[in-house]
Amino acid sequence: MGNFLDGMSSYAQYLLPLIVLQAIAFAAVSASFRSATDAVLGINHRFGSMPIAPLTPLTARLSASVFRCSSALLFAILCGHVIGFRFYNGAEVTTAFWLLALMIGVLLSLLGDLVGSATRNPEATSHLLMLPMLVFGLLSVGVQPVEQFPGWIQPFVRNQPISQFIYALRALAGDSTPAAGAVNWSVIGPALGWLVGTIAIVLPLYAYQSSRR
Repeated sequence: MGNFLDGMSSYAQYLLPLIVLQAIAFAAVSASFRSATDAVLGINHRFGSMPIAPLTPLTARLSASVFRCSSALLFAILCGHVIGFRFYNGAEVTTAFWLLALMIGVLLSLLGDLVGSATRNPEATSHLLMLPMLVFGLLSVGVQPVEQFPGWIQPFVRNQPISQFIYALRALAGDSTPAAGAVNWSVIGPALGWLVGTIAIVLPLYAYQSSRR
């Protein structure tokens, strides 16, 4: 079991980052449903004729998504605490854990809003988003160490965004052993790179989609 946990003290400590990401993902997917519903019902056109800033509808939907993601994150941490998860790195690093998780929630909510506004199909949005999230989650280091996967897929498992988010969250949470990883740029940087890079791609796509409407 020790080898399977990659040297960490418990499976709760090992698994919690993936639980957090899945909880946030489920909360963020609702953004796509609301965005698609607004597009189908013509609410976006009505907003366009009103004297409000163009980003006001998006900001309102993202605010609601952040609230849901915060609730999901809190519930995931409480459940993790019951099964043995603990924070080990002090208040400042623990705060960084929460902020990183919420920023991932913002990214997923923004991506969901884009998918919803593009598809204009509320029934299809959850399937379009949940399947990739589940696949990336199962093919990540959140379930088991990368060495447990077949050799041909290990580079993908190690470097894909969910795994990089998990490495960062695991290091920020800490452990009673050094196996969680150090809180340094080599661990946190790739996660931030995926986060900032994806947002930099999604925002122009959202602006383009909005201009088409």
